[in-house]
Amino acid sequence: MTGSHAAGAPAPGRVQLIGCGPGDPDLLTVRAVQRIAAADVLVVDRLVGEGVLAHARADAVIISVGKEAGGPSTAQDEINRILVREALKGHVVARLKGGDGFVFGRAAEEIAAVRAAGIDIEIVPGITAAHACAASIALPLTLRESVRQFSLVTGATADGDIDLDWTALAAPGQAFAIYMGVRTARTVRQKLIASGAPASLPIVVVENGTRANEVAVATTLGDLIDAIAAFAITGPAIIFGGLAWGDANLTIPDKVHVYRAPSDRVGETAHAPSAPDAI
Repeated sequence: MTGSHAAGAPAPGRVQLIGCGPGDPDLLTVRAVQRIAAADVLVVDRLVGEGVLAHARADAVIISVGKEAGGPSTAQDEINRILVREALKGHVVARLKGGDGFVFGRAAEEIAAVRAAGIDIEIVPGITAAHACAASIALPLTLRESVRQFSLVTGATADGDIDLDWTALAAPGQAFAIYMGVRTARTVRQKLIASGAPASLPIVVVENGTRANEVAVATTLGDLIDAIAAFAITGPAIIFGGLAWGDANLTIPDKVHVYRAPSDRVGETAHAPSAPDAI
């Protein structure tokens, strides 16, 4: 940058907005690792783990700005101020976000704030959670003959009303991934069924995808709430709808739990899995 900083003040630094992927540090891009290692200050989301931070310099300053639905959170305006403040000190600032910052990551607000302050910003993309979670359980997101549309939607809103095109999501052949949908799963289920989705619609929930504590559950839309309760899923999680291994001539991986509500398993041992091609 040239020009406008005050005499004697340090030249403005720069900000690097880095997508850190779903959690497994091995899924960081090469560029992400390089930028993290070069940063003076790291401004870090809650879902960025220690394995990612291990690439930082020992003398780097780490500022936690975690957000948690229903829990402690750093206001977005405050995050914007931190980025600008640290860059104006002449620092190289790495803004670390889980997944990809451009997918439900509020990256646009941070980019706008940094640019308004006359500071350079670089965008480093990351692997978004839906893609990583699906890969972790070998669940194809599109199929040439049957799944030609795949939507990314969010189950969390500021005002509590989930305003989505439920009719489109419930249409035959439509597949989707819901981010931040565990707390609103009951509403999601109700809206989809009311819009024509069958209770038998395949659903897969992946919590802590790619991490050591990953939990994946295959169920149906009708059994979604019971499945979340049975496995004590609280998030972070992706809820996939309209996708089935059987449609791709694949079997369900051994690490994926299969859940059907007790009323659907008359005469079976509790929690016995369905046939692999049924989900």
